[in-house]
Amino acid sequence: MAFKTDIEIAREAKKQPIMQIGEKLGIPSEHLLPYGHDKAKVSQEFIASLAGRKNGRLILVTAINPTPAGEGKTTTTVGLGDGLNRIGKKAVVCIREASLGPNFGMKGGAAGGGYAQIVPMEEMNLHFTGDFHAITSAHNLLSAMIDNHIYWGNELDIDARRIMWRRVMDMNDRALRDVVVNLGGVANGFPRQTGFDITVASEVMAILCLSNDLRDLQKRLGDIVVAYRRDKTPVYCRDIKADGAMTVLLKDAMQPNLVQTLENNPAFVHGGPFANIAHGCNSVIATQTALRLGEFVVTEAGFGADLGAEKFMNIKCRKAGLAPDAVVLVATVRAMKMNGGVAKADLGPENVEAVKKGCPNLGRHIGNLKSFGVPVVVAINHFVSDTDAEVQAVKDYVKSQGSEAILCKHWALGSAGIEDLAHKVVQLAESGTASFAPLYPDEMPLFQKIETIAKRIYHADEVLADKSIRTQLKSWEEAGYGHFPVCMAKTQYSFSTDPNLRGAPTGHSLPVREVRLSAGAGFIVVICGEIMTMPGLPRVPSAEVIGLNAAGDVEGLS
Repeated sequence: MAFKTDIEIAREAKKQPIMQIGEKLGIPSEHLLPYGHDKAKVSQEFIASLAGRKNGRLILVTAINPTPAGEGKTTTTVGLGDGLNRIGKKAVVCIREASLGPNFGMKGGAAGGGYAQIVPMEEMNLHFTGDFHAITSAHNLLSAMIDNHIYWGNELDIDARRIMWRRVMDMNDRALRDVVVNLGGVANGFPRQTGFDITVASEVMAILCLSNDLRDLQKRLGDIVVAYRRDKTPVYCRDIKADGAMTVLLKDAMQPNLVQTLENNPAFVHGGPFANIAHGCNSVIATQTALRLGEFVVTEAGFGADLGAEKFMNIKCRKAGLAPDAVVLVATVRAMKMNGGVAKADLGPENVEAVKKGCPNLGRHIGNLKSFGVPVVVAINHFVSDTDAEVQAVKDYVKSQGSEAILCKHWALGSAGIEDLAHKVVQLAESGTASFAPLYPDEMPLFQKIETIAKRIYHADEVLADKSIRTQLKSWEEAGYGHFPVCMAKTQYSFSTDPNLRGAPTGHSLPVREVRLSAGAGFIVVICGEIMTMPGLPRVPSAEVIGLNAAGDVEGLS
């Protein structure tokens, strides 16, 4: 039996005009700013008019640690949104925008898959409405203005050795991790070492995703610490006088994007920080808008629950005053086998013992999520190779952990394949059993916050950090940043910092390599192990097979 590819399914979609999608949420056409016929931005004026409305129920979709076998977190998010609408609930999907880096690297797109996708899939995975380009431009405008300020006399007395602001681009490029700029003589400025991060790791991206409106956006941009003087006092973005122009560049990007699922249900796609090097959640403004327009909002957090869900709870919910009513944890039989030691090439044959051996990874995520006081249900994302015995092994294990696992076939059947999960989510969300609380209080010292996540989420024995890192954290506390949450940058493939250590490892240490202050976003970035904020391309990047066919259609985009 030949299966259609995701892109083939997406091209066959019978999309409704975006104004009709807006009507389903009660958004007047004059408050939709169309980008073509199938996507639009929602006006700030309309969003402001929703203040005071009662919020709907918030459902978080997260997953086990990703494996090459695939888990399908976004696919499940989209499928569950369709499933809730199918059973008569007014549900809205909220996900992140796609970065070009993974699309042309190895991970692929971010629109879901099979018959649980958001469309237009190709545009969303490429330039979409230009939000990432605006963020890149705003970020690099500040970079240019810092060097320009120094070139024209350095009135602020910036110490060129202590410029913290790097440059960004939305593409994987390891060659740009460390660079020297301003070479070429007096006319080009003062040479210094710097580097590039990928756009999704930019503090500007985090700020856009955490801001409530344009005024809040400009204030946060102004709060960015870009450098230090020789006396070690901070220099802010507002001192460079870049915050106003950056806000202008981000004016349209700040407006959430409205699109639709294959089943013509509304979806907001806005913002896109990675969860392994940033906070991994879609924008607060999109989530809050959706909550005021729908009965249920289904959102996701990037990578495994140890990264995306932890940051959703400890950063996004803390900053935005949100509280999830239930969590869906996505797993696959195939991924359980890989966690049980089976190679990707050998995943086809039935192997119940390997499934059982791999389940502790799932169990740890269940326990971690419950520690936030939110009920958890497991979604088994079905693959045709799964056997009844393997599925039952997962269900039995999850039951032993005090939760329920439900088999979902949304990839192949759309909303019809996920009705059972939709009913369970409604039951959990409306049961009133959620008593959400972040993992640590604001007043806890920064290093203790790092230790709390390391020990309670990663199950590490200790945190390894040089005296210089501990001293830096203390100095930020003294400067008034001690109440900030911490944003862990760590490999997504393991609870540890070793990407090859699958399952539920214990007895490991968490080495902290670097800490960065994101004063505008309102958190401390903690870089652990060998994770990079500018990824590289794999040996065989997806870009090698992406192109246009004779009909002018995109080929190779997944």
